[in-house]
Amino acid sequence: MSGFTYRNLSPDQVHTVYPLVREVIPLLDLKTWTRIARRIANPKRAEHAGIRVVLRSPRPLPCGLFLYRREDDLAHGPILVAEHMVAIDVLDPQPVMSALVRDLEALAEQLGCSAIRTMVLGQSSLAASGLYAAGHRPEGATLWKPVEDMPARHKAHA
Repeated sequence: MSGFTYRNLSPDQVHTVYPLVREVIPLLDLKTWTRIARRIANPKRAEHAGIRVVLRSPRPLPCGLFLYRREDDLAHGPILVAEHMVAIDVLDPQPVMSALVRDLEALAEQLGCSAIRTMVLGQSSLAASGLYAAGHRPEGATLWKPVEDMPARHKAHA
């Protein structure tokens, strides 16, 4: 099996991972991705947030990624929050997913985090199954309601 390398994405490389991000956020346009990703990928903030990519040797392009941020949780202290995890490989994405999980856990340790909170949409996704296989378990529930669905009386008091 080919080896993997891990690194933070630099702001000038955000275009290279746009096809990967579209796998988890299909309606995301390039302009929005570029604006947000360049801010997240700022190397001066790498201890607080970033975009981690995994590359499979000898291929030069990323085959997986996740966005991360370090937060202070009231119950757990410093934690690593990871979102929008994606692993792509034409033949077998499972080794890429396993590499992402290894990197996620190493990054949490490197940043001095006591736990990892992963946000995965869809319980049947490769990311969800790969994280579950690595010992990650549901902590609670994430609920979602778009603001435009709120009655006008709630918006006025918000």
